[in-house]
Amino acid sequence: MKLILLLLGLGLLLSLLAELVLRVAFGFGNPPLYQGDDRIGYLLQPNQQVKRFGNRIHINQYHQRTEAIAPTPAEGTRRVFIIGDSIVNGNWWTDQADVLSEVVKGLLNQANPQVSHEVLNASANSWGPRNELAYLERFGMFGAETLVLVINTDDLFAVEPTAVPVGRDRNYPNRRPASALSEIFSRYLRRSKPDPVLEASRQEEGDRVQRNLEAIAKIQAMAQANDTRFLMVMTPLKRELEVNGGPLDYEIQERQRLADFVQTQLIPFVDVLPILNQEIATKNVPAEGLYRDHIHLSVLGNEILSRRIADKLL
Repeated sequence: MKLILLLLGLGLLLSLLAELVLRVAFGFGNPPLYQGDDRIGYLLQPNQQVKRFGNRIHINQYHQRTEAIAPTPAEGTRRVFIIGDSIVNGNWWTDQADVLSEVVKGLLNQANPQVSHEVLNASANSWGPRNELAYLERFGMFGAETLVLVINTDDLFAVEPTAVPVGRDRNYPNRRPASALSEIFSRYLRRSKPDPVLEASRQEEGDRVQRNLEAIAKIQAMAQANDTRFLMVMTPLKRELEVNGGPLDYEIQERQRLADFVQTQLIPFVDVLPILNQEIATKNVPAEGLYRDHIHLSVLGNEILSRRIADKLL
């Protein structure tokens, strides 16, 4: 009996130790939380400060990955507003100081130290142009001088905003897990069965590209109505790089459609694909060094993107 109690006590002690290490060292048990929205689809819950894998994540009162802000900029401050998906957000693998908006702010302040710059960051995983339009319709431009819309190739095909993933998809939790150990189990160890509701939410009939282009046109019109400059930036998928074979046929077709659209709409536009191809060709930068995975840029890729945005703004 004593041996059983000893083993139970030892097991409990090891569990508590594992829980402590997982929480303190890795941030498990405290993921960034989402909330559903009938128009925007979903947002990060406001007023969060969490730490995941050593990286600080701050979400302000307007669901932005930015420190708390005033509704309008202070006198003498130039405000830039960047909106986008996980490329802008940086997710758990990017510290607050290294997200796209913070790097751009640093470059602007370095280039023009006489002026104080503030760069907002409204973003969430897998947002598309229609999510971003709905966010701007809800919250406005916050007095920004320039609005920067960052999309990637996949965003041209983004579906209509939906709140279905919140609380159903493990990547969009809406409440804290019971413990760090339970989060490890549910996120990485438990086999999840296909969810037909989730799968249905990722489908949309008809011309999705056209609907997303129409949303971008509405974002441009909102910027113009607020006397805000508008810049659009598109990052490529890793496989679209020239060394990886270039865009697929359907992507080439839709890229041309986008090029015609921004030309007709007179939208200042930065296509990051030729920029990354040039980095590879002229500076011997390996393609693997520009990406974290198939879609998200590495620290180096993010720096290249940030510098190009800052150059355009300057």
